[in-house]
Amino acid sequence: MFLFRKKRTEEKSFSLSALTWRRFKRDKVGIVSLVFLCLVFLVAILGYLITPDKTPFCNEQHLEIALQPPGFSVAFLHSPKEPPQKSVSLLKKMLYGQPPLYKSVPVLDNTLIGEDEVSAERVKKTFLLGSDRYGRDVLSQLMLGTRISLAVGFIAVIIALFIGVFVGATAGYFGGKVDAALTWLINVVWSIPTLLLVLAISFALGKGFWQIFIAIGLTMWVDIARVVRGQTLAIKQQDFVEAGRALGFSNVRIIFKHILPNIFGTLIVLSAANFSSAILMEAGLSFLGMGVQPPIPSWGMMMKENYAYIVLGKAYLALVPGIAIMLLVLAFMLIGSALRNAMEVRR
Repeated sequence: MFLFRKKRTEEKSFSLSALTWRRFKRDKVGIVSLVFLCLVFLVAILGYLITPDKTPFCNEQHLEIALQPPGFSVAFLHSPKEPPQKSVSLLKKMLYGQPPLYKSVPVLDNTLIGEDEVSAERVKKTFLLGSDRYGRDVLSQLMLGTRISLAVGFIAVIIALFIGVFVGATAGYFGGKVDAALTWLINVVWSIPTLLLVLAISFALGKGFWQIFIAIGLTMWVDIARVVRGQTLAIKQQDFVEAGRALGFSNVRIIFKHILPNIFGTLIVLSAANFSSAILMEAGLSFLGMGVQPPIPSWGMMMKENYAYIVLGKAYLALVPGIAIMLLVLAFMLIGSALRNAMEVRR
């Protein structure tokens, strides 16, 4: 009998997931957003394997071709470096890039070619989105910047979920003085402006790659905790929770096996919204100089370096990363909205 009930429960859970997916597929905007996010994730994973500039951090600089318009093409002379550089493995190249194997010199009208460069190999390169003030490929910087945005969102959401679910479930389940103390903590953190709190934590932890992830994650758990607390207060009054207590189940088992699975859909929607908030926050901090530091490419850093060119005829240098941020945030918001509609069983 126990095995039979367990099998029926698994079938019911599978049917609910299939029903949610069928409802989600009806939302054309959600499907388009999902496809876009899959492409962005693919670009972030492949990284240097598909970027035009495969050097670490896409930081190959040629001041001779700085601030060139999109579609600019130029021939490069490739001569071997001294001492010779070795090719790295495919995995290391995908993760960290390939140090330059050749000395590259752009061939312009006023370029003086040395005797050792006469027999050098000529390679033509096209800058689809132009070059920045350092002569770097804007497209490569933009593509590699997806890693920073997605990594910030992912790590910040994981930290926020861990803290928010723990605090919210503990406060809602136990109630009493525990609920009062944790609710007071939630309200205190909630009353502090998010950006100011992130700046304060960033000052305490210092500037850096991982510090900004932790700082954003430590400020996003409050809304998750409030929602989880409210959902737990409602669910713990249900009969199946009372039955678990009567059977002698521990509080930890009741919370993790019976209460949290019932708010899983809500957590997914919250995670999608927090993902977009983390991306915006990282871009804002990088624009202020408190986020990811050079030479690591970041969309917020690209906007900071190029915002002055908006009035100098090179507005695309700042608009391109801004549009990328807008599209990625919009995709996550639309995914969250589509998931909320698909999981709304009352409709």
